[in-house]
Amino acid sequence: MLYIGIDLGTSAVKLLLMAADGKIENIVSKEYPLFFPHPGWSEQNPEDWWTAVVEGLKELTVSCDKSQVAGISFGGQMHGLVILDEKDEVIRPAILWNDGRTTKETDYLNQVIGKDKLSKYTANIAFTGFTAPKVLWVKENEPDNFARIKKIMLPKDYIAYKLSGTFCTDVSDASGMLLFDVEHKCWSEEMMEICGVTGEQLAGIYESADVVGTLKAEVAKELALPETVKVIAGAGDNAAAAVGTGTVGDGMCNISLGTSGTIFISSNQFGVDKNNALHAFAHADGYYHLMGCMLSAASCNKWWMDDIVGERDYAKEQSAITKLGENNVYFLPYLMGERSPLNDPYARGTFIGLTMDTTRADMTQAVLEGVAFAIRDSFEVARSLGINIERSKICGGGAKSPLWRKIIANVLNIKIDRIESEEGPGYGGAMLASVGCGEYATVEEAAATLVKIVDTIEPEPEIAAKYEEKYRKFAKIYPTVKELFRQI
Repeated sequence: MLYIGIDLGTSAVKLLLMAADGKIENIVSKEYPLFFPHPGWSEQNPEDWWTAVVEGLKELTVSCDKSQVAGISFGGQMHGLVILDEKDEVIRPAILWNDGRTTKETDYLNQVIGKDKLSKYTANIAFTGFTAPKVLWVKENEPDNFARIKKIMLPKDYIAYKLSGTFCTDVSDASGMLLFDVEHKCWSEEMMEICGVTGEQLAGIYESADVVGTLKAEVAKELALPETVKVIAGAGDNAAAAVGTGTVGDGMCNISLGTSGTIFISSNQFGVDKNNALHAFAHADGYYHLMGCMLSAASCNKWWMDDIVGERDYAKEQSAITKLGENNVYFLPYLMGERSPLNDPYARGTFIGLTMDTTRADMTQAVLEGVAFAIRDSFEVARSLGINIERSKICGGGAKSPLWRKIIANVLNIKIDRIESEEGPGYGGAMLASVGCGEYATVEEAAATLVKIVDTIEPEPEIAAKYEEKYRKFAKIYPTVKELFRQI
């Protein structure tokens, strides 16, 4: 049988067709626009996602035996607020995960409601990117739109709804809304009251590999697929990427270098970092995970290369970088503010240490290293909890750079495993579809069978020692300039 994974990203949707043995039969990508109506705002039109998904599914399955398509599932950008009215029409553009407009609402939740209460209700504190502050923002700034809300959903769940007609979400994606009781896997009555929403406005909750329905007749007809194709709940992009890299079960780690960057640690036990520096979320394997998320990761390099340097050949630019651990230029990768572990929407990207002999290669290297150092910030929080990580999988567009993988291995001083498929959320979505359709009994069984390590980067003691010294200096920069960010 064949399984489809839909990775609903920030810049494009990537659709993946996977055979039962894990072989990728086809991949299709469709871009859609991203809008910045005001500084710090970030929006998309859900209708654009749906158009791209429909076109992508047709192209993805054009040459396959469509009768063999058994299931569709998802990995999707998290936290985005999608609201529908009683006619199931989108009320306003989706407010995305990297939107920073909710500083006032986030401060209200953390300081007035209180971080202790939020952590008790949801296992997390408020961040500007989370969904609940967005709901409060709409309530305060667009009361007419707020009054029309019939359904509140997340980006990938909008696609699931359009495909199946089922108003659903999964536990991993719901965990990032600040409306969800992560420990007990249910909506938080307290948070619903705080945000002024009802249980009827929130979706039915499913585990990630649960079947939520089948294709609606009209959708199946348009796609020329059987109506029996199952739609499986899916997961937030990071949990789906973790499935796609085999980061399931207790004590596994995955680093994702996508538009955002994450360090993802799976656990069979529920646990909360006492300072809430890491997110405590439900995982797509039925258990839990801790996650540190930085808002700008591979997007930092894309910004630097495309918009500043004007060079699209990333590998060529990186070939000039030869001396690791010896760069005296530092870069703070906070182009969209920062989430873990700083929780500071005012933070900004910064170069420091420039001299007359600084080269373009030094600055390119600083960008790559700055992202690695910021990932280590979350890594250090995990260490403080007694979590001993000796190796990690890696995925995302940035992970395709051998140099960046080497930098991360040495900055973290751990082994970095590269897997055969680097498709992350899309592959994880297809794997969840295969579990939902009964091809594999559990997510862990699917991961053990399908995910294969093809290369391991070992840290080099001499380079790792140099990076240890560099990281200690990097860690002093943000606290030194933190108040200046608020002023500028």
